[in-house]
Amino acid sequence: MSTPPDSAMSVPDPSDDPLSRERAHLTHSRAALRSMREDVESLDIRDVTANWVNAEVLSRQIEERVKALADLSHTPLFFGRLDYLHSPGADQAEGAEGERFYIGRRHVHDADGDPMVIDWRAPVSQPFYRASKKNPLDIALRRRFGYTAGDLTAYEDEHLSDPAEAAATSKLLQQEIERPRVGPMRDIVATIQPEQDEIVRSGLGGSVCVQGGPGTGKTAVGLHRVAYLLYAHRDRLARTGTLVIGPNASFLHYIEQVLPALGELEVKQATVDDLVAHVEVRGRDEAAAAVVKGDARMAEVLRRAVRSHVTMPVEPVMVVRGSRRWRVPAYELEVIVRELLDRDIRYGAAREALPQRIAHAVLVQMERSGEAPDDRVQDAVARNPAVKAAVKSLWPPVEPAKLVLRLLSDADFLATHAEGVLTEHEQKTILWSRPVRSVKSAKWAAADAVLIDEATDLVQRTHSLGHVVLDEAQDLSPMQYRAVGRRCTTGSATVLGDLAQGTTPWATRSWEEALTHLGKGDAVVEELTAGFRVPTDVITYASRLLPHIAPGLTPVASVRENPGFFEVRPATADTADAEVVAACEELLRNEGSVGLIAADARVPLLAEALAAAGLPYLGPGEETTLTTRLTLVPASLAKGLEYDYVVLDEPRAVVDGEPDERTGLRRLYVSLTRAVSGLIVTHAAPLPPQLSQDQSES
Repeated sequence: MSTPPDSAMSVPDPSDDPLSRERAHLTHSRAALRSMREDVESLDIRDVTANWVNAEVLSRQIEERVKALADLSHTPLFFGRLDYLHSPGADQAEGAEGERFYIGRRHVHDADGDPMVIDWRAPVSQPFYRASKKNPLDIALRRRFGYTAGDLTAYEDEHLSDPAEAAATSKLLQQEIERPRVGPMRDIVATIQPEQDEIVRSGLGGSVCVQGGPGTGKTAVGLHRVAYLLYAHRDRLARTGTLVIGPNASFLHYIEQVLPALGELEVKQATVDDLVAHVEVRGRDEAAAAVVKGDARMAEVLRRAVRSHVTMPVEPVMVVRGSRRWRVPAYELEVIVRELLDRDIRYGAAREALPQRIAHAVLVQMERSGEAPDDRVQDAVARNPAVKAAVKSLWPPVEPAKLVLRLLSDADFLATHAEGVLTEHEQKTILWSRPVRSVKSAKWAAADAVLIDEATDLVQRTHSLGHVVLDEAQDLSPMQYRAVGRRCTTGSATVLGDLAQGTTPWATRSWEEALTHLGKGDAVVEELTAGFRVPTDVITYASRLLPHIAPGLTPVASVRENPGFFEVRPATADTADAEVVAACEELLRNEGSVGLIAADARVPLLAEALAAAGLPYLGPGEETTLTTRLTLVPASLAKGLEYDYVVLDEPRAVVDGEPDERTGLRRLYVSLTRAVSGLIVTHAAPLPPQLSQDQSES
């Protein structure tokens, strides 16, 4: 990585120094951005708003615009430059003059409206990510910039149209990929790869599922796709909304700065538990019960239970209006009820339609008798006490939480509606052992809240968003997929995950099955196999587990030039803890964070060993400091975390800590792939045979 020879020469005139010219353009671009922000801040809306509501809305929009135009001092305003052979969109006649565009995180223009920085999402920016020697896309030169603490310090050129210049690996790109990852997740706009860019720029109309192993950038791709869709379809998504769904609050905190750094401030974030928070979750299911409750068959049980509240009429409805009485016989009421059931619409929508249907039957009789009733008469009949009483009897209101409460506490009620769907054993598995009196006193588990959400949707349609991103999707149950799918029935979805990292008892077995539960069976499944985070030697070692935990998945191939530090250290039962402490002390001599990952049952013992050695440590989620850079992590909490260096204690114990070997091996795969720069594996017990085969220990 260096500037070309002409920029390295000692030239007294800064105007002849390309690096100085680029720095000058950066200075002018920052000044232009500041002017854009000041123009917005100086807007006077006192004479353009009709009332205080409009003024409030407009003021809030101005505030958001000001935030979007913030100049982040340590975030490069532009990271690349494209020199076109011809003007984009022109006839490209021979001799036509090309244009130059600086590619950055947001659009910046000067006082005349001429662009100084082009948004990375604009069509004219696309060749920055996809142009190559084989297909230059009319690009003569692609320039990448290097920054140090926000200052432009280097650049690197690729002459794509020059056949004499051999293609070379970008050193700046490689350094950016291998830059230590500390603090919250950052955007990857400067390093998006062609296969990632294809996913990012896929259209709003279709859903995409991204299968990606550790460090392949699938989360970043999903977030950048949201940013791209907001750029390309802003008006539509402003009306319908967007949502990013993550596995837990810590994960959402880790990624929350990515979209704001790209100028997108309106995207909401939530966990699946947030979406279905109809009741307070205070209980916890055994794994067997959670598996049954999360099974898609529960949707049919709930549908039956909801519809069971409908009863067939046995008496007519008598409507009195003035001196006349109008009688709707029971058989005619039954026809109306059965027609509504056959339509299979939402329970609540059918209940609202029923009084109008009964009223219509009365109006037909009125017309036959020579009267000429209008819509006002029909509405009045629908509100008649006799009609209201009939509706309450035939189609009573259903409270979803009470319905689920009865299913889980009333064996006969459950058996009636689960017949032929759940086995007797499965029914007993999900029944509560003690009677529960009320919704508030029940100790609801997380899976119960999902059932209530399903029942709620059976009664009243769930609001649909324009686009939903679902991350770490491999750990969702079929019923959780249905809950997410309800939030994007009229929109699209980006599903992100890795089948090899599924560690719940109900983990996803195939994306095709998962997408069917989500309601997006036509989604395109893409696989990312280039690894940007995990060192080569580490991912190669961890990939030995893939044939046993996710047959058919392509192993991740690290693109990092630095193979990373990796070592397997055997120990004895007497020296195991001391070996772990020694490994931590060794890695702490380097810069960066260190994670000690161990089976949950081993954590208290290792905590004592660290304390005895005088090594301070943190818990998962706590931020490292200058004096405390070591984190002790239970294997069950390692997913989604990353450290510069990792010490993995006793792989066999990690596997044995799970209810079955397959889940244990997946937990081990997750634990092995948390390191960014180096990994030490220590063990006194024999390694799992799936890991130790063909292994040469150091």
